[in-house]
Amino acid sequence: MKNFAAIDFETANKEYTSVCSVGVVIVRDGEIVDSFYSLIHPEPNYYVFTYIHGLTESDTDNAPLFPEVWKQIEPLIEGLPLVAHNKAFDETCLKSVFRLYGMDYPDYEFHCTCVASRRVFPDAANHRLNTISALCGYNLENHHHALADAEACAAIALYLL
Repeated sequence: MKNFAAIDFETANKEYTSVCSVGVVIVRDGEIVDSFYSLIHPEPNYYVFTYIHGLTESDTDNAPLFPEVWKQIEPLIEGLPLVAHNKAFDETCLKSVFRLYGMDYPDYEFHCTCVASRRVFPDAANHRLNTISALCGYNLENHHHALADAEACAAIALYLL
């Protein structure tokens, strides 16, 4: 796979609609050609996962709502399959916020680098993003920052897919 968009969401709490940041990395012809990062005002707007990603309500109080952010992402990913490390989480987040805001979901093609990593690295200690990115030769320095995680996912996808 040489053309795709790696995507990663962080959530404020256990609700899939509570996306509070997104990172997207665009890969064309096997090369990273563009990236996008934004904070998002989550819904519902309360934080449980600050200990994971470091974001708080004050970080996203003035952030745009998801539909405004997606208007910027949509042209970047047009015609590209999406790749995530744990597709089940990121795809569920995406579908949930589309539903929350009454947006028509375009049925994006999604691939999962976590599933692929289980086939390629069956004996890995675990199949978390940081572990697999290291096995693929990528140094993930800012784990749980949506753009850093999307960059790691892109590197894994280029290695595995």
